Amino acid sequence: MFFYLAQLSHHLGPLRLFQYITVRTALATIVPLILTIYIGPYFIESLKRFRVAHLGERDELNFHAHKLGTPTMGGLLIVSMISFSILLFGNLQNRYVSLLFLVMVGLASVGFIDDYLKLTKRNPKGLSAKYKLLGQIVLSGSVAASLFILPCEAGKIWMNETVSTAYGASITIPFIKNVILHLGWLYIPFVILVIVGSSNAVNLTDGLDGLATGCMLACSVSLAGLTYVAGHYNFSSYLNVLYIRDAAEITVFLGAMIGALLGFLWFNSYPAEVFMGDTGSLSLGGALGTVAIFIKQELLLVIIGGIFVAEALSVIIQVASFKTTGKRIFKMAPLHHHFELSGWAEPKVIVRFWIISFILTMIALATLKLR
Repeated sequence: MFFYLAQLSHHLGPLRLFQYITVRTALATIVPLILTIYIGPYFIESLKRFRVAHLGERDELNFHAHKLGTPTMGGLLIVSMISFSILLFGNLQNRYVSLLFLVMVGLASVGFIDDYLKLTKRNPKGLSAKYKLLGQIVLSGSVAASLFILPCEAGKIWMNETVSTAYGASITIPFIKNVILHLGWLYIPFVILVIVGSSNAVNLTDGLDGLATGCMLACSVSLAGLTYVAGHYNFSSYLNVLYIRDAAEITVFLGAMIGALLGFLWFNSYPAEVFMGDTGSLSLGGALGTVAIFIKQELLLVIIGGIFVAEALSVIIQVASFKTTGKRIFKMAPLHHHFELSGWAEPKVIVRFWIISFILTMIALATLKLR
């Protein structure tokens, strides 16, 4: 809304401030932060009144029994606050913002159905893995097809000129200067893999109080910096990053995500008063992967989201090992449960994973100067 009001700046001068992405990003961060902290207690009380409570997994009852009955589906609050902030400060005509909005709301709907079935059927498994994966593939496939058919306007900056825009179905390689890998039609399954993988990785990480929320914050801050650089002509030229026209607008979306996550962490930190549920984890993880795809930093996302990658790999390794050898590599998967069973207190696991996540994001940002 404020982005469009900026068009009236010739009538009212101060409105021109809303033309600047930095101003709108700051406001998009502050507003959901304040609103989430203010609305949070009423939202949690409503969840309790409607008995929207965490049921728990059978394997975790021994050491997480105290969490049973904690309100869940807090992702509704996060997604609502992000959406409200984007409607206020975002440019919905921007292609990247509209696609991000589609992915976030679509995956939130898949997660909502999953959470709803868990609550109504009193079954911790919720929506079957087959249908959950189908929903993720349809949504990520839509993004992949859109980018393949109508490639983003991108190019390398050389002598103050954008010399090419033929980077639709391609990816960049971290640490290496001026290397573009063209995938052709393989770009479509690659995009699906990134979005679905990111969505499920965050979902697997969401097992301890504030763990996924804090790690998502670290990743969002890092990606916000990368999107602003990628969408800024001069900065992308200086740092030798692929210039993506209009990508800087994604920074406003990420600002809204950061604000909503910070506000939610107020209630989700140990001991949690509310969980985000699949409604939040699937949608936020999918948005994370989508942003990386838009700015051609899919491979760098492996570093930025290193905690999520480790959590997902621990499950894959555990299942593969048990099916092939009958032995388990970890005491329990995902990885955070392994450390709990190794004697680490839950708060220690959470904070140490946060620290590692922030270190990884700093490493990822440092790679910009290595190019």
